Amino acid sequence: QVQLVESGGGLAQPGGSLRPSCAASGFTFTSYPMSWYRQAPGKERELVALITNAGAWRNYADSVKVRFTISRDNAKNTVYLQMNSLKPEDTAVYYCNVAIGGVNYWGQGTQVTVSS
Repeated sequence: QVQLVESGGGLAQPGGSLRPSCAASGFTFTSYPMSWYRQAPGKERELVALITNAGAWRNYADSVKVRFTISRDNAKNTVYLQMNSLKPEDTAVYYCNVAIGGVNYWGQGTQVTVSS
């Protein structure tokens, strides 16, 4: 079965960095684009970044462009989100996502809190 396990969230100060990762299993990782979403309290879940199968194309929400970088290691079945210049408004639960056959699969999420 498809499994997505996020880790690497935590507490950071404004201007700091974090690098969550998502370990994937149960499907052919190299066949699918991967995405990161986030959901802040009282807000809808939003797409943060997406990367294609081989990593040749990436897309970002306007709010994180330049500051965040999505990457993947197909040998390790893992996708990463390098987050730099963090802002308090980046505080949210971050989720890994893959869509397979029209079905969305989600990890359990990792909390990112940006506060001084």
